Amino acid sequence: MTDGVDRAAAQAAGMDPDRLEALVDFLDHSYLASGRLPHMQLLVSRDEQPVVSLARGKARASGEPLRADALYRIASMTKPVTSVAFMMLVEAGKVALDTPVVAVIPEFADLRVGRANRARLARPMLMIDLLRHTSGLTYGLQRQTPIDARYRKLGLDDFQQPRTSDQFIADLASLPLEFSPGEQWNYSVATDVLGVVIERLEGCDLESVFRERIFAPLGMVDTTFALPDAKAERMTDAWRLDEKGERQVADLGARSGWRRQGRFLSGGGGLVSGVADYHRFARMLLRGGELDGVRLLRADTVAQMRSNQLPGGGDLASLSSAMFSEADYQDVGFGLGFAMGLAKGPGRGEYYWGGVFSTYFWIDPAERLIGIFMTQLLPSSAYPVRAQLRAGVTNALVRRG
Repeated sequence: MTDGVDRAAAQAAGMDPDRLEALVDFLDHSYLASGRLPHMQLLVSRDEQPVVSLARGKARASGEPLRADALYRIASMTKPVTSVAFMMLVEAGKVALDTPVVAVIPEFADLRVGRANRARLARPMLMIDLLRHTSGLTYGLQRQTPIDARYRKLGLDDFQQPRTSDQFIADLASLPLEFSPGEQWNYSVATDVLGVVIERLEGCDLESVFRERIFAPLGMVDTTFALPDAKAERMTDAWRLDEKGERQVADLGARSGWRRQGRFLSGGGGLVSGVADYHRFARMLLRGGELDGVRLLRADTVAQMRSNQLPGGGDLASLSSAMFSEADYQDVGFGLGFAMGLAKGPGRGEYYWGGVFSTYFWIDPAERLIGIFMTQLLPSSAYPVRAQLRAGVTNALVRRG
């Protein structure tokens, strides 16, 4: 191991250790030494064997170094977990992709479209619309329309909400959709709605479903909605960039809002997790739904999830008018829980997602690569580190799959 890069493991995996070390040096110089990021943790594996494993920087403003077992607010990296839980119910025959959402969420029976909240839906909202973000719902963080302004006023994006899941649905149902389901792509609270669907179908809270169906079987011991007191010292601070582009603490690890169990469990962004846990989740996906003899999903279900499901086989550039990160939408598809590359060449078929605190993961099934990147800086659009990570790791491939 040389300063985060396991040279012997990299060579055995068909990767250039010098290029991996150059990537680590670039990250150190461009993001840590420059002060752009407070800390970073990176795990890259090929054939499930780590070739890069590093934890750098300060976990908290008070100066504690980042620990290898640090815990992070993974925000929208919660979405793939919720999507897997839902697809498990599809396999069990409890629901289908073409089930109308109103069959489980009757509060949506009278939804309307557009600012005036009058136009009727051209077709019903389906479960697949929640998974692929073609539901017509939105996020207040979009800051694009009068409708998302009403989301902000109601606090529908908030990580810790005073409302229950039923109250969340009731408030959503009082607002119009941005467009009729299936007509466009818009990143939204759809996965939060999917979480409520799971709760209603299973008759219990989302934490219980995740723990019993996913976390316990996979050995994900540190992933939860509420940070236990016994693990509080492992929680990092989170920062945000202010109007001047300077970092300010947004949430203290020692007194984090995630130490309190909210009334509403956000399937779209509520989880706390760590690199080791999320790597196990990613390994399950890479292996087609199974890990260590435990199968969560069939291989064909995982293949469906990581295939482009956008209407007409389009990409985000052709179906979306809103941006949410630094990502380029050209040749980017969206499946059932994550985005994927559609362009020919390196990166085609990779699937990935990230969180608003700049966390990120990607899986390349052809190269059997997994990357997990953790830091805690709002917003995720601040720097192009995600694209740089993927490019650097791809550039280190010597033997291709």
